[in-house]
Amino acid sequence: MKMKEEKGGSGYIGLCTVGGVLSAGTAHVVVTPLDVLKVNMQVNPVKYYSISSCLTTLLREQGPSVLWRGWATKCIGYGMQGGCRFGLYEYFKKLYSNVLADSNRSLVFFASSASAEVIANVVLCPFEAIKVRVQAQPTFGKGLRDGFPKLYASESVYGFYRGLVPLWGRNLPFSMVMFSTFEHTVDFLYSSVLNKGKEDCSKARQLSVTCIAGYTAGAVGSLISNPADNIVTTMYNKKADTIRLAVKKIGLVNLFTRSLSIRIILVGPVVTLQWFFYDCIKVMNGLPTSGDISCNRELETTL
Repeated sequence: MKMKEEKGGSGYIGLCTVGGVLSAGTAHVVVTPLDVLKVNMQVNPVKYYSISSCLTTLLREQGPSVLWRGWATKCIGYGMQGGCRFGLYEYFKKLYSNVLADSNRSLVFFASSASAEVIANVVLCPFEAIKVRVQAQPTFGKGLRDGFPKLYASESVYGFYRGLVPLWGRNLPFSMVMFSTFEHTVDFLYSSVLNKGKEDCSKARQLSVTCIAGYTAGAVGSLISNPADNIVTTMYNKKADTIRLAVKKIGLVNLFTRSLSIRIILVGPVVTLQWFFYDCIKVMNGLPTSGDISCNRELETTL
């Protein structure tokens, strides 16, 4: 059943929230093996000094099933984060577009994504704490079912949120850059490459634009957020108790370079899949694909 809903209305935001849950949860499950490699390379950089060495060592020592450790935690945790990230982004974008009507569009994108991400990460944090331990500590637990009570018993509520600040440090700049890059890339592709509005393009072409903009946004966002990602993993695995100690242990250069290659390999496809699934859900419900085209350029295309 197709649904026509005013953009920014409660039904539209509700559909975006559901789309965010389904798209983010599915995309993160698909790339679980890459995430397992990334986490282990961050926690044990000497043992796992490259992608190939990490893969072969893990398979030899723990078997193929190790590559899917934490998949359920990722599905639920990142699904809930995705619902908040996409749904609240649309809500705040409408709100700030009205409040900051005369401001630069990038400011609206930054403010909207940051506001949504603050809430989304509070929801994600407990699941991320369990996921990282399950993936990097074979004796900790097999997944969410046994990992949740074990973490609570050993560290109480603090254990679930000890990494919240570095998680914000990773995901806030990532989300701000990712949404802004996506919006501007969509705008550029329609106005400067295709020279058409969305309504003049087929659904397949619109989804192609979504994929190109999604991969660009993911790659740029991963460069910005890599230092904080290393800090999050180090703290969750008790390699350091504070952000300062984590930075000191990792080293300034390694903070920016450790696991960067696999993060780009991981994050690019994840973000692309999220945007693709998300826009497919919107299209199936009679809604336009994501990304706004600036008003002055829309006017030019009609003249």
